[in-house]
Amino acid sequence: MATSTAPRQAARTGPPSILLKTVVAVTGLLFVGFLLVHMYGNLLILVGPEAFDEYAHHLRTFGEPMIPEKGVLWVARIGLLVSVLLHIWASMTLWRRAGGARTTRYAGKKKTSYGTFYAKAMRWGGLALLAFVVFHILHFTTQTITIDGAYASPAERVISSFSVWWAVLIYVAAMFFLGMHLLHGVWGAAMTLGLNTSLKRAEQIRFTAILVATVVVVGFLIPPLSILFGIID
Repeated sequence: MATSTAPRQAARTGPPSILLKTVVAVTGLLFVGFLLVHMYGNLLILVGPEAFDEYAHHLRTFGEPMIPEKGVLWVARIGLLVSVLLHIWASMTLWRRAGGARTTRYAGKKKTSYGTFYAKAMRWGGLALLAFVVFHILHFTTQTITIDGAYASPAERVISSFSVWWAVLIYVAAMFFLGMHLLHGVWGAAMTLGLNTSLKRAEQIRFTAILVATVVVVGFLIPPLSILFGIID
Protein backbone atom coordinates (compact mmCIF):
# COMPACT_ATOMS: atom_id res chain seq x y z
CA MET A 1 0.00 0.00 0.00
CA ALA A 2 1.52 3.32 -1.07
CA THR A 3 2.08 6.00 1.52
CA SER A 4 2.43 9.73 1.03
CA THR A 5 5.94 11.15 1.31
CA ALA A 6 4.76 14.77 1.63
CA PRO A 7 5.88 16.39 4.88
CA ARG A 8 3.17 16.59 7.47
CA GLN A 9 2.54 20.10 8.76
CA ALA A 10 2.85 20.43 12.52
CA ALA A 11 -0.36 21.10 14.38
CA ARG A 12 -0.82 24.79 15.07
CA THR A 13 -1.05 25.78 18.69
CA GLY A 14 -2.38 28.93 20.24
CA PRO A 15 -5.35 31.15 19.38
CA PRO A 16 -6.83 30.97 15.87
CA SER A 17 -5.43 33.46 13.38
CA ILE A 18 -8.77 35.19 12.89
CA LEU A 19 -8.87 35.98 16.62
CA LEU A 20 -5.34 37.37 16.48
CA LYS A 21 -6.22 39.50 13.46
CA THR A 22 -9.28 40.79 15.28
CA VAL A 23 -7.14 41.76 18.28
CA VAL A 24 -4.75 43.61 15.96
CA ALA A 25 -7.66 45.36 14.21
CA VAL A 26 -9.52 46.44 17.35
CA THR A 27 -6.43 47.64 19.24
CA GLY A 28 -5.27 49.40 16.07
CA LEU A 29 -8.55 51.31 15.81
CA LEU A 30 -8.22 52.29 19.48
CA PHE A 31 -4.80 53.73 18.64
CA VAL A 32 -6.30 55.73 15.79
CA GLY A 33 -8.78 57.29 18.22
CA PHE A 34 -5.97 58.09 20.66
CA LEU A 35 -3.85 59.60 17.89
CA LEU A 36 -6.66 61.93 16.80
CA VAL A 37 -7.15 63.19 20.36
CA HIS A 38 -3.39 63.55 20.86
CA MET A 39 -3.09 65.39 17.54
CA TYR A 40 -5.83 67.82 18.61
CA GLY A 41 -3.92 68.55 21.81
CA ASN A 42 -0.66 69.12 19.93
CA LEU A 43 -2.32 71.54 17.52
CA LEU A 44 -3.35 73.76 20.44
CA ILE A 45 0.25 74.99 20.50
CA LEU A 46 -0.73 76.96 17.39
CA VAL A 47 -3.29 78.86 19.48
CA GLY A 48 -0.64 79.77 22.00
CA PRO A 49 1.45 78.42 24.89
CA GLU A 50 -1.29 79.26 27.39
CA ALA A 51 -3.88 77.18 25.52
CA PHE A 52 -1.50 74.24 25.31
CA ASP A 53 -0.58 74.44 29.00
CA GLU A 54 -4.26 74.64 29.94
CA TYR A 55 -4.96 71.51 27.87
CA ALA A 56 -2.08 69.69 29.59
CA HIS A 57 -3.41 70.79 32.98
CA HIS A 58 -6.93 69.52 32.21
CA LEU A 59 -5.53 66.12 31.26
CA ARG A 60 -4.17 65.79 34.79
CA THR A 61 -7.24 67.15 36.58
CA PHE A 62 -10.02 65.72 34.40
CA GLY A 63 -12.83 64.29 36.53
CA GLU A 64 -11.97 66.14 39.74
CA PRO A 65 -13.17 66.15 42.48
CA MET A 66 -14.97 62.85 41.88
CA ILE A 67 -11.76 61.30 40.55
CA PRO A 68 -8.29 61.90 42.05
CA GLU A 69 -5.79 64.02 40.13
CA LYS A 70 -4.30 62.12 37.18
CA GLY A 71 -6.81 59.30 37.81
CA VAL A 72 -8.35 59.39 34.33
CA LEU A 73 -4.91 59.92 32.83
CA TRP A 74 -3.54 56.79 34.50
CA VAL A 75 -6.57 54.73 33.46
CA ALA A 76 -5.96 55.86 29.87
CA ARG A 77 -2.24 55.07 30.15
CA ILE A 78 -2.88 51.58 31.52
CA GLY A 79 -5.50 50.92 28.86
CA LEU A 80 -3.12 52.03 26.12
CA LEU A 81 -0.30 49.92 27.57
CA VAL A 82 -2.50 46.81 27.61
CA SER A 83 -3.62 47.56 24.04
CA VAL A 84 -0.01 47.99 22.91
CA LEU A 85 1.02 44.68 24.49
CA LEU A 86 -1.94 42.87 22.93
CA HIS A 87 -1.25 44.49 19.55
CA ILE A 88 2.42 43.48 19.62
CA TRP A 89 1.68 39.95 20.85
CA ALA A 90 -0.96 39.28 18.20
CA SER A 91 1.11 40.86 15.43
CA MET A 92 4.28 38.96 16.32
CA THR A 93 2.34 35.67 16.56
CA LEU A 94 0.87 36.22 13.10
CA TRP A 95 4.32 37.20 11.81
CA ARG A 96 5.85 33.95 13.08
CA ARG A 97 3.02 31.91 11.62
CA ALA A 98 3.41 33.58 8.25
CA GLY A 99 7.14 32.83 8.29
CA GLY A 100 6.56 29.21 9.30
CA ALA A 101 4.05 28.73 6.50
CA ARG A 102 6.69 29.48 3.85
CA THR A 103 8.03 25.93 3.56
CA THR A 104 8.51 25.95 -0.21
CA ARG A 105 11.04 28.12 -2.01
CA TYR A 106 10.55 28.85 -5.65
CA ALA A 107 13.29 28.86 -8.23
CA GLY A 108 14.16 32.14 -9.86
CA LYS A 109 13.64 35.66 -8.62
CA LYS A 110 10.19 36.43 -7.37
CA LYS A 111 8.88 39.94 -7.87
CA THR A 112 7.92 41.76 -4.73
CA SER A 113 4.26 42.72 -4.74
CA TYR A 114 2.83 45.84 -3.16
CA GLY A 115 1.18 43.59 -0.58
CA THR A 116 4.55 42.15 0.43
CA PHE A 117 6.05 45.64 0.59
CA TYR A 118 3.30 46.94 2.86
CA ALA A 119 3.49 43.81 5.03
CA LYS A 120 7.21 44.37 5.59
CA ALA A 121 6.60 48.08 6.16
CA MET A 122 4.02 47.19 8.83
CA ARG A 123 6.41 44.83 10.60
CA TRP A 124 9.63 46.81 10.60
CA GLY A 125 7.84 50.14 10.69
CA GLY A 126 5.94 48.92 13.74
CA LEU A 127 9.21 48.15 15.51
CA ALA A 128 10.52 51.61 14.59
CA LEU A 129 7.33 53.16 15.97
CA LEU A 130 7.71 51.19 19.19
CA ALA A 131 11.24 52.57 19.62
CA PHE A 132 9.94 56.08 18.96
CA VAL A 133 7.12 55.70 21.50
CA VAL A 134 9.67 54.73 24.16
CA PHE A 135 11.78 57.79 23.23
CA HIS A 136 8.68 60.00 23.19
CA ILE A 137 7.61 58.89 26.69
CA LEU A 138 11.12 59.36 28.09
CA HIS A 139 11.22 62.82 26.53
CA PHE A 140 7.78 64.34 27.09
CA THR A 141 6.25 62.25 29.89
CA THR A 142 8.98 61.25 32.32
CA GLN A 143 11.44 63.94 31.11
CA THR A 144 14.26 61.45 31.46
CA ILE A 145 15.58 62.76 28.14
CA THR A 146 15.94 66.51 27.76
CA ILE A 147 16.62 68.45 24.58
CA ASP A 148 17.96 72.01 24.70
CA GLY A 149 17.82 72.44 28.47
CA ALA A 150 15.23 72.21 31.23
CA TYR A 151 11.56 73.06 30.75
CA ALA A 152 9.35 75.26 32.91
CA SER A 153 6.03 74.21 31.33
CA PRO A 154 4.65 71.70 28.80
CA ALA A 155 4.48 74.37 26.10
CA GLU A 156 8.06 75.44 26.73
CA ARG A 157 9.11 71.80 26.57
CA VAL A 158 7.52 71.42 23.13
CA ILE A 159 8.80 74.71 21.72
CA SER A 160 12.31 74.25 23.08
CA SER A 161 12.59 70.66 21.83
CA PHE A 162 11.33 71.33 18.33
CA SER A 163 13.65 74.26 17.93
CA VAL A 164 16.39 71.63 17.50
CA TRP A 165 16.61 70.30 13.95
CA TRP A 166 17.57 66.71 14.75
CA ALA A 167 14.66 66.37 17.19
CA VAL A 168 12.31 67.41 14.40
CA LEU A 169 14.04 64.97 12.03
CA ILE A 170 13.38 62.10 14.45
CA TYR A 171 9.75 63.19 14.61
CA VAL A 172 9.42 63.41 10.82
CA ALA A 173 10.89 59.91 10.40
CA ALA A 174 8.47 58.55 13.01
CA MET A 175 5.53 60.17 11.21
CA PHE A 176 6.62 58.54 7.95
CA PHE A 177 6.49 55.11 9.57
CA LEU A 178 3.21 56.01 11.26
CA GLY A 179 1.67 57.03 7.94
CA MET A 180 2.68 53.73 6.34
CA HIS A 181 1.34 51.84 9.33
CA LEU A 182 -1.99 53.64 9.24
CA LEU A 183 -2.35 53.34 5.47
CA HIS A 184 -2.13 49.57 5.56
CA GLY A 185 -3.50 49.13 9.09
CA VAL A 186 -6.83 50.90 8.58
CA TRP A 187 -7.38 48.90 5.39
CA GLY A 188 -6.42 45.62 7.06
CA ALA A 189 -8.61 46.32 10.11
CA ALA A 190 -11.62 46.97 7.89
CA MET A 191 -11.00 43.73 6.02
CA THR A 192 -10.67 41.75 9.26
CA LEU A 193 -13.89 43.22 10.65
CA GLY A 194 -15.79 42.30 7.48
CA LEU A 195 -16.49 45.82 6.24
CA ASN A 196 -15.42 45.03 2.67
CA THR A 197 -18.84 43.96 1.40
CA SER A 198 -18.66 45.35 -2.13
CA LEU A 199 -16.33 46.96 -4.65
CA LYS A 200 -17.77 50.37 -3.78
CA ARG A 201 -17.21 49.74 -0.09
CA ALA A 202 -13.63 48.64 -0.79
CA GLU A 203 -12.95 51.96 -2.53
CA GLN A 204 -14.50 53.82 0.40
CA ILE A 205 -12.27 51.93 2.82
CA ARG A 206 -9.21 52.70 0.72
CA PHE A 207 -10.13 56.39 0.64
CA THR A 208 -10.70 56.37 4.41
CA ALA A 209 -7.30 54.76 5.00
CA ILE A 210 -5.58 57.41 2.87
CA LEU A 211 -7.56 60.21 4.55
CA VAL A 212 -6.82 59.02 8.09
CA ALA A 213 -3.11 58.53 7.37
CA THR A 214 -2.83 61.95 5.73
CA VAL A 215 -4.74 63.84 8.43
CA VAL A 216 -2.80 62.24 11.28
CA VAL A 217 0.64 62.67 9.69
CA VAL A 218 0.05 66.26 8.56
CA GLY A 219 -1.63 67.16 11.85
CA PHE A 220 1.30 65.85 13.88
CA LEU A 221 3.92 67.48 11.64
CA ILE A 222 2.44 70.99 11.64
CA PRO A 223 3.55 71.93 15.20
CA PRO A 224 7.21 70.78 15.05
CA LEU A 225 7.79 72.19 11.57
CA SER A 226 6.07 75.48 12.50
CA ILE A 227 8.31 75.77 15.55
CA LEU A 228 11.49 74.83 13.66
CA PHE A 229 10.88 77.42 10.93
CA GLY A 230 9.97 80.17 13.38
CA ILE A 231 6.24 80.39 12.74
CA ILE A 232 5.71 79.63 16.44
CA ASP A 233 8.09 81.01 19.06
